[in-house]
Amino acid sequence: MMAVKSHNSLLKKHSQSDLVSRLKSRKILGVGGEDDEGEIHRSKISQMLGNELKYALHEPHGLRCWQFTSAVTFTIAGILTLVSPRMLHGWLLQEEYRPSCEASLRLHGGALLSISLILWSAFYTSEKAIIRWTLLSETFYFIVQFLVTLVSAVDQGLFSQDAGVLLLSYALFGTFSGFYYLQVGRKPKKI
Repeated sequence: MMAVKSHNSLLKKHSQSDLVSRLKSRKILGVGGEDDEGEIHRSKISQMLGNELKYALHEPHGLRCWQFTSAVTFTIAGILTLVSPRMLHGWLLQEEYRPSCEASLRLHGGALLSISLILWSAFYTSEKAIIRWTLLSETFYFIVQFLVTLVSAVDQGLFSQDAGVLLLSYALFGTFSGFYYLQVGRKPKKI
């Protein structure tokens, strides 16, 4: 009987030390438990591999569609500006074409194509920081374009219907980009 009791007590003691050891291992690995925000920790290995759910992107409805639309728009505008700056000059500025403007328009087309490459990269990523910075850059681009177009139209006294359409499109594109920038930055609602 004594041998059976000591055997049970050894097993019990051994299982308690296993439990403590397991809890210590889980604490070291960062598995289980909650932080101040109520997020459940996953293993440090998962965190290092980049599989942390806390940093997963919660995509607002229409984000990918907007990113695609922006990338296509910037690509087409950049190619058109590089290939035929004369056509764009007449449509945008509503004045006679001057050869001295061709180089600056082509540079603008190159800048638009560069921005489109960044937009295409952001379209294919799921990293929140990259998407947010891209949307913020796009928003500021449209704000600057809006202000430059508005000031130029007022200075030249040429406030045509085309300039109004252009201003409206810059305002809408800037608003959409700013809206998605704010939406991607929001924390998802707890379920």
